[in-house]
Amino acid sequence: MMAHRCLKCLKYTMCAANFLCFICGIAVLSFGIYMMVSFKLAALTPSLAKFGLVNMLLISGIVITCVSFLGFLGALKENRCLLLTFFLVLFLLMLVELTAACLLLIYQGMIGEWVGKDLKTGLETEKGQPRNSSELRSEWDLVQTTFDCCGVHNRTDWGDKVPESCCYNKCQNPPQYREMGCLVKMNSWFENNFLNTGISVIVLCIIEVLGMCFAMTLFCHISRSGLGYKL
Repeated sequence: MMAHRCLKCLKYTMCAANFLCFICGIAVLSFGIYMMVSFKLAALTPSLAKFGLVNMLLISGIVITCVSFLGFLGALKENRCLLLTFFLVLFLLMLVELTAACLLLIYQGMIGEWVGKDLKTGLETEKGQPRNSSELRSEWDLVQTTFDCCGVHNRTDWGDKVPESCCYNKCQNPPQYREMGCLVKMNSWFENNFLNTGISVIVLCIIEVLGMCFAMTLFCHISRSGLGYKL
């Protein structure tokens, strides 16, 4: 009787946890769609665009949603096949996340160099274009406004083609220029968010380990009690 109660408690706890993960997956998917629509910076930083960061968000959202639904259904129906599949998929996801985190840690400096090179190349390309004539200009305006910066190192990078987004007052006389360069600002932003990203990965791995423990415990309880669907 006690084992049956524990099984029911574990079952509904796992259902609730997977429902929350399902909501998180929907949120990640929505954020990926928002990034894809609102922040088109592929022309400004083509090196980072090769990694398909927005696509990674979209894929992550879809995977989290599907896996959480799999765990929810397996716990609700007490299906050992679904629970075992949920366990294996979570284990593989955790390995992929840890690998990605290690690669990000190893190549952090190289990513900064890629960003700097892309910014310099993009600025030189934009300087050779007529004013307000390319997608690159709108991306530079977005970056300079968002990060409160101007040029790669400072406003002198633009020469005599300083855009209005470099100024606080749309470059009206006397113009009030943004002093910091975008390379320094973006590097600072990446460094500040690197710790948050690491903490998020650790928390996510802990949640996945708990999910695997719940799934395997429920699987074993069902096997011993003879309840639920067979494999």
